[in-house]
Amino acid sequence: MVLNTSQKQKLRKFINDISKIRGRHTELVSVYIPAGFDINKVVQQLDQEQSTAANIKDKNTRTHVIESIDKMIRHLRLYKRTPEHGLAVFSGNVSDNPSKTQVEAYSLEPPEPIQIRLYRCDQTFVIEPLKEMLDIKEIYGLLVMDKREATLGILRGTRIDVLQHLTSFVPGKFKAGGQSSARFQRLREEAAKEFFVKIGNIVNTELLPLKTNIKGIIIGGPGMTKTEFYEADYINRELKDKVKAIEDITYTDETGLHHLIDKAQSTLAKEHIIEEKKIMEKFFQALAKEQNKTSYGYEKVKKALEMGAVSTLLISETLEENKILELEALAEQMSTEIKIISVDTKEGQQLRDLGKVAALLRYEI
Repeated sequence: MVLNTSQKQKLRKFINDISKIRGRHTELVSVYIPAGFDINKVVQQLDQEQSTAANIKDKNTRTHVIESIDKMIRHLRLYKRTPEHGLAVFSGNVSDNPSKTQVEAYSLEPPEPIQIRLYRCDQTFVIEPLKEMLDIKEIYGLLVMDKREATLGILRGTRIDVLQHLTSFVPGKFKAGGQSSARFQRLREEAAKEFFVKIGNIVNTELLPLKTNIKGIIIGGPGMTKTEFYEADYINRELKDKVKAIEDITYTDETGLHHLIDKAQSTLAKEHIIEEKKIMEKFFQALAKEQNKTSYGYEKVKKALEMGAVSTLLISETLEENKILELEALAEQMSTEIKIISVDTKEGQQLRDLGKVAALLRYEI
């Protein structure tokens, strides 16, 4: 599963918030309940842990651990059953004042299933299983090429990373003086084959270690070169079987990778990068044709939200966290659709440069 930008932003905020909390001793309690596990059994385990905590020698630590477990038990009893993806629960003393105790409990129903069962007391909360969810596991391999140039990249969520850029020594189509046409053509074909071998070796070297995470590979370029490359045996069979589309595009440098994504929208239709590009394209089209049905800039959009005029709220992931929360709260009150937009696409970068906030309106204002 690949998290969308909104899910990543909310998960990242939760992790950042609880990672700031520090215990004076091993007194912060972390519990992970896997999907499908009986939450009542976890409560029973915590009852036993609370009894064991009575044997802790240090009085302050003993008090904080017992109170933290008690707070967590009461929090868990609010749930009739374990949520679909499991539950991560954290409890501990959050007071900065050594002479005061303020025990709080935090829980998260994660965006993807929890696989582990864990109970731990430590000076910090255990957040590694949540941080792993932010790692993008599924990727697409991207290759744009002709006989003169090739660029290999990968698509991770909404981000395109360039892995290798290659140039060849294949002669141009016009032969040098004194060379026969047949000999010149043979030299071009030999140089092209050497270049294809080089491309294939790079593709195998870079992508084979990632093969279990590769959801598909897309190849693009002008003319028949890309098809000739694919149909021959230049890349490993396991990678070749993952090729989902071969697209006609003009450019074979980094720009070509972005054009390849645009061209392969039908293949990538369910990927978040396409969702983001489409909603941003819809906004920019409306901005050009029906300017009064759009708004941008924090203050203007906030006012439109308060009026209930916003149908879709577009927020750049670069907007300050407190402003994101404020706009999201207003949007939820007005049943407004919310889209958190990354800056991994040119459309997302345009939103950032436009003021980080934009909106499609229900009616003209």
